Formats: sequence, C-alpha cells, structure tokens
Amino acid sequence: MRGKVLDWFGFGGQDHAHGHSHGHGPGSYGHVEGEGHGHTHGVIDPSIVTTERGIWAIKWSFVILAVTAVLQCLVVAISGSVALLADTIHNIADATTAIPLWIAFALARRKPTPTFTYGLGRVEDLAGVTIVLIILFSALVAGYEAIDRLIRPQPVTQLGWLAGAGIVGFLGNEAVAVFRIRVGRQINSAALIADGYHARTDGLTSLAVVIGALGVWLGYPIADPIIGLLIAAAIFVIVWQSARSVLTRMLDGVEPGIVDEIRHAAKHVLGIDQVMDAKARWVGHKLHADVTSL
Repeated sequence: MRGKVLDWFGFGGQDHAHGHSHGHGPGSYGHVEGEGHGHTHGVIDPSIVTTERGIWAIKWSFVILAVTAVLQCLVVAISGSVALLADTIHNIADATTAIPLWIAFALARRKPTPTFTYGLGRVEDLAGVTIVLIILFSALVAGYEAIDRLIRPQPVTQLGWLAGAGIVGFLGNEAVAVFRIRVGRQINSAALIADGYHARTDGLTSLAVVIGALGVWLGYPIADPIIGLLIAAAIFVIVWQSARSVLTRMLDGVEPGIVDEIRHAAKHVLGIDQVMDAKARWVGHKLHADVTSL
C-alpha cells in the first residue's frame, strides 16, 4: 500500500501520512545528511526562505554583469577588437539571463492553488530553457562576428585598454559565479548552479581576450579573431552542458544516489516496515519524493 508521501527540501522530508512523524507534531521536517538524521522546526515556509536567497543572488549578479558589460562596450568602441566584442556579447547575454531567473524565483514564491497543486516551481525549468536559448544566440552572434573579421580584417588598437577590459571581464564573472553557485547549491536550484558555472567559464574566456591583445602586440593581428572564435566555441560548450542539466530536471531526472538516500530515510520513519518503491523529482528547487511502503 502507499504508506508515506514525503515532501523534501534538499534532503529534508516532511511526514504527511497517518500522523507518523517520529513523535513530532505536524509541520516538522526531517533531514538527511550522509548517514545522520535530525530534525528542525519553524513556522516559515522553507521554499520562501530559499527563494529570497535566490532573488538576492540574481539581483547582485545582474548589477555586476551589467557594469562589466558597459565598461567592455566602451573599450570595444575604441579598440575594434572582435575578441572583446564576443566576450562583451556573452556578458550582456549573461546579465540578461538574470531576468528570467528573477521572474521564476518570484513566481515560485506563490502558494499552491487548486489548479497548481505543486505550486509554480516548474517555472525555474522554463527559465533554464530560456537561459540556454539566450546563451545559444550569443554564441551564434559571437561566432559570426569572428568569422567575418577573419574574412575582412580590421586593425585593433588601444591594446592596453583591451587587456584591462579582459581582466575586468574575468573579475566580474568570477564574482557572479561565486554568488550563483554558492546560493544555487544552498537552495538546490539547477538553473542557478548551471548559470554560475557558465559565468565562471565566461571569466576564463575574458582572460583569453588578454592573450589576444598580447598576440596583436607581438605582431599577429589574426590572434584577435581567432580568440573570438575560441570564445564562441566555449560558449557552445556551455550551451550543451547547461541544456543537459536543465533538460534532465524537466524530464524528472534526479542526481545519482538521491533515491537511495530517500529509501534510507524512509526506513527510519515510524510505521514503515518495508520500503517497496521510492521515486523523486524536482519541482524548481524543491525535491518531491513518493514512497510506497508496507
């Protein structure tokens, strides 16, 4: 028979069925970490708390990347570097991705309704798809500009400013990566974590702009469009990685070991003698588990 339905936040579970909750009252939350078990209590909906953290990370990410992109745009205008143009295009796209994530987190705050009984957590998956499409578009634009510059070369000037802009791009993206990855792991948001690693890779591609400037300074002007092509290729790699992560969540895929953790936790719930089946799926940053037991 179906004995328990566990509503998991990260690896924490709430016991809803038959009044069993390890001696705790309604609203208590179980927690699994490694092999240990514990409980925490509170009247604040954990999904609201984590959503606030997500919005906080998104706001600061948007500000940092917007400032970085503006500074790089100014240097693109005076240097004519297609490598920096590719990096700037991607930074603008990265800043733009904050918008769908921001909307998704805001919608996820809404309570479940008779129509949307699980709430609106799935909008995070839609935000992830939107982000992948934005990154893909930036890769196509960057690749086109780099190929065009190879066919029709143009001089690159202001090499000192160009190298400085590459360093600024690296610092801005690394700051954003730290924000997004840290908070994404805290709230188990696949979209936020994927976007954080994307920002970190952007930082490395920004350093490639510095290498391109050095190549031009050494008398190899072709170094600039070649770096632009490499940046475009790196963006395509990000598209593949991000798409795979987001689509896995959309198709109800979970990380290896999650179901084993759920089974292990369920066996320690009073009233469960045997776990017959366990399934799990992510709805936004909340993991829902369905356990069938005897």
